[in-house]
Amino acid sequence: MRHENTALNNHSILLTGATGYVGGRLLKVLEAQGYTLNCIARTPAYLRSRVAPTTKVFAADVLDKESLRPALAGVDTAYYLIHSLGESKGFEEQEKIGAQNFADVARESGVKRIIYLGGIGNEREELSPHLRSRHEVGRILRESGVPTLEFRASIVLGSGSLSFEMIRALTEHLPVMVMPRWVSVLAQPIGIQDLISYLVQALDIPIEASEVVEIGGADQLSYRELMKEYARLRNLKRVMIPVPVLTPRLSSLWLGFVTPLYARVGRKLIESIKHPTIVTSNRAHELFALRPCGAAQAMRAALDNEDRKFAETRWFDSLSASGTPGSYGGYQLGNRLIDYREKHVEAAPELTFQIIESIGGNKGWFGYDFLWRLRGLVDLLVGGVGMRRGRPLHRNLRPGDALDFWRVEELERPLKLRLLAEMKVPGRAWLEFAVEPVANGSVIRQTAIFDPSGLSGRLYWYSVYPVHALVFQNMIDSIARRVMRLPKARPAAGIPRDATLVPTSAGSVAQRAVS
Repeated sequence: MRHENTALNNHSILLTGATGYVGGRLLKVLEAQGYTLNCIARTPAYLRSRVAPTTKVFAADVLDKESLRPALAGVDTAYYLIHSLGESKGFEEQEKIGAQNFADVARESGVKRIIYLGGIGNEREELSPHLRSRHEVGRILRESGVPTLEFRASIVLGSGSLSFEMIRALTEHLPVMVMPRWVSVLAQPIGIQDLISYLVQALDIPIEASEVVEIGGADQLSYRELMKEYARLRNLKRVMIPVPVLTPRLSSLWLGFVTPLYARVGRKLIESIKHPTIVTSNRAHELFALRPCGAAQAMRAALDNEDRKFAETRWFDSLSASGTPGSYGGYQLGNRLIDYREKHVEAAPELTFQIIESIGGNKGWFGYDFLWRLRGLVDLLVGGVGMRRGRPLHRNLRPGDALDFWRVEELERPLKLRLLAEMKVPGRAWLEFAVEPVANGSVIRQTAIFDPSGLSGRLYWYSVYPVHALVFQNMIDSIARRVMRLPKARPAAGIPRDATLVPTSAGSVAQRAVS
């Protein structure tokens, strides 16, 4: 039977794993559709700041049985999206205890349905400890007495998923890749949006008893083929050399070196894909009208999603939330490399933005103009636009205006100016200025963003970073000096003239008195 989701949003839902990758995505969709939600978290303060006002957050842990009762009270559907991929020894036993606690309290609380996300794996084969544990959790929930719909999915493709980030990092970083045997194992990857659709539609699928539903995308292909497809989408040329060696342990150490995955997680991931993860049942087609997309479309959607998020990003918030430490080359968020700087000025945002908007053309780039002209000359020599276009004749910039070898991509006066680079670079580049009003003036937030194309893009960024560091620091300092020379700029009351405001973390400034 095929089913269209016609829910009236009258479910009372408990969502576990709301701070995880899949759970976090599902949370936003369920909230947007108007469902009543309870969530649990070991650190509720972290989650409360990220949920809608209508969503309740309970302090609870599946290893503490009694803590679950308030969150499950009055709930008719519970999502169990808890996994321990990053845990060390003993995670299998902990997952069994957690699942049993949850199953017992759900049954005692009158929960009518549990929806669980596990992984595809042939139980007749020797499964990895991680995948074996996920199957065991599914068994415990299915035998709980509460009808349980257990999804078993192949690898998930979406920006931020472990598999996608591994594919991305390997393909971006390595022009020549040594390919161990596990990259030839077939999978049936599913896009994150399709996975979320299955989880939402599962609220109203009629089931009388527990059952397992295998789900995957439209394609069956190997990790090698996935990396080739990613390289094609990013216009990267890659050489792949198959080798008969590289154990999961050696491969995981290598992954920890060249990708964001640390070795323990990498090893568990590799161990889980040693065997094919192919859908063998047609049950998903019988229950759901959903027809998942193929791998290329899923990866393209992941990249497009990152671009949409980029358009909405406040970089200082993202950096602060990520806890990413600065280092040589600045910060890194996803695939993007970032030079971020901020400075306080005792002037209104309108005055501050007036100076920022004067950038480019004959007015220059706030210092080191000879370096900007040299960069323009290099750009001309390699077939780029150079600095010939100058600045538009009209005084104020407008979206779409050409500005030397930049173009105005976004303008929100007096808060934001974002420029898109049109010079020849191995990747995509932006320069963004944001002005945040504060009680005693404004904070200028200057961000250079680079989305490198492969290894050449990264080498370019790190090789010119000493010049970037010099130019960009001088740029924001010069903007601040010019703002304070404006006649209407005045010191704010209560802030001494000799006080310096310095960055303490991305997105915050602190006052430091100069003695």
